[in-house]
Amino acid sequence: MITALDHVQLAAPEGSEEALRAYYTDVLGMTEIRKPPVLAARGGCWFATGTVQLHLGVETDFRPARKAHPGLRVTGIEAYAARLAARGAEVVWDGNLPGHRRFYSHDPVGNRLEFLEPVTG
Repeated sequence: MITALDHVQLAAPEGSEEALRAYYTDVLGMTEIRKPPVLAARGGCWFATGTVQLHLGVETDFRPARKAHPGLRVTGIEAYAARLAARGAEVVWDGNLPGHRRFYSHDPVGNRLEFLEPVTG
């Protein structure tokens, strides 16, 4: 029986770790978590905030996920979007999900990320 989502893995090109670290920590506000040594040898990096983990793994013939994406729930979505925009990240609002405010952005290697917050009241 599935009880929870442990993490989401996205792909990245070789040598992109520093750009990913800057984006996922400085722009998104996540914390880098240490990869086990046997996995660290493969490259890539892992990030977490609360119970959410995103793993970025090196892929030889990398192509960014332009449609597939993790949906990341946030609080204070307007302020969070402003944070991303102030740090140079593109913010594209999408009002097509009833009961939610949401926007999309892309990490430095082109992976699509969705940020959403339920509308209350």
